[in-house]
Amino acid sequence: MMTEPETIGIFSVIRERRSVRNYTDREVPDEALRAIIAAGIQAPTALGFQPWQFVVVRDRDLMQRASDYCKPLLLEKIGAEPRPGMEEFLAALENPEFSIFYNAPVLVLVLGARDAVSSVLDCTLCAENMMLAAWALGIGSCWVGAATLVEQNPGLRAALKVPDDHQVVAPLIFGYPAPLPPKPARREPRIAWVP
Repeated sequence: MMTEPETIGIFSVIRERRSVRNYTDREVPDEALRAIIAAGIQAPTALGFQPWQFVVVRDRDLMQRASDYCKPLLLEKIGAEPRPGMEEFLAALENPEFSIFYNAPVLVLVLGARDAVSSVLDCTLCAENMMLAAWALGIGSCWVGAATLVEQNPGLRAALKVPDDHQVVAPLIFGYPAPLPPKPARREPRIAWVP
């Protein structure tokens, strides 16, 4: 049976977590990353397959190489069908100094086994657990979906130690947040109740 403080605690973490795109230079300790990954693997997984594997990247030069590879591909993809509200991001992609990893000190790739039919869903649940655990530890995170484009580059896949039988599902950055703007408001959920 869950106690009242635990109930309040988890709801507070869920409510307050946000995507962080501005980090201090402070390194994230290995023990914190191990705790975050340990929380991730508690996620539900279809038939108990646990199709995940993890790569922890602290090499900022490698992260910059990955960013430099992904940016022109993103510009081409997003620029072809721009949506309202994307102007600022498109401008950032054109800036040679901009990193899609927002200068975070660490990137964790959540990899999914290619032969597990539920791999993407399982690894997505794992990634959410990891981001919530990080926030509970005072560590910010952001899912950088654009980084999955490294899949198209065999050299980067090898440098990032992504085995051939796995795919990049969730590229997550972690770090200590620099001052953040207020969290964006959420719309009220649309709910249909079936008696």
